[in-house]
Amino acid sequence: MHGLPPHTKLAAAFLFVLVVVSTPREAMWAFGVYAVLLASVAYHARVPAGFLLRRLLIEVPFVAFAVLMPFVAEGERVHVLGLSLSVNGLWGAWNVLAKGTLGVATSVLLAATTELRELLLGLQRLKLPPLLVQIASFMIRYGDVITDEMRRMRIARESRGFEAKGVRHWGVLAKSAGALFIRSYERGERVHLAMVSRGYAGTMPVIDEVTASGAQWRHALALPCAALVVCLLGWML
Repeated sequence: MHGLPPHTKLAAAFLFVLVVVSTPREAMWAFGVYAVLLASVAYHARVPAGFLLRRLLIEVPFVAFAVLMPFVAEGERVHVLGLSLSVNGLWGAWNVLAKGTLGVATSVLLAATTELRELLLGLQRLKLPPLLVQIASFMIRYGDVITDEMRRMRIARESRGFEAKGVRHWGVLAKSAGALFIRSYERGERVHLAMVSRGYAGTMPVIDEVTASGAQWRHALALPCAALVVCLLGWML
């Protein structure tokens, strides 16, 4: 998994998620098979279960939304433990939880086995619009720069005895945010001028030409192909 070309993994992840969302929600067993397939991928990629579960916490807001659906949805209702729940809401909650969890797990596995720079090369190889790839590249490259600037500003405030303790200190924090925006904007202008002076004309040069063999494509597409078989069985059974 770690050695596969990035564009093959991106294509496999996209196709797998597409198959998952195309599966009928009534085929509950199919989502269990999808989970087993992802667990197999995580095992062979040597991604620890704890790491995967911690990253899945990002979907907590969607879980909260799914929990509310049986209570607010309309239609036929059933009584469970003294609670009146909507049948459509229960199916909708299951649909959101199952497909959302599998999608997030797929993204986590992709990120755990592929470096950010490789992801950008994969997107470029898959012919994503160059402007979008460049925007993503700059966001990744200068995210750390902005974070470091925020850290220096925090240290400067603390060295002068400032400590945010309530609403009355929000004004200082707002001024710091404004100063950070101005500094970031000015830094962006300087970087753009430096790039133009070095011949930048709207496109970035391709340094690493990433290619994939037929065997690598077959290895990467094994997951979505297996999921497609499960999806078709889910529609037929």
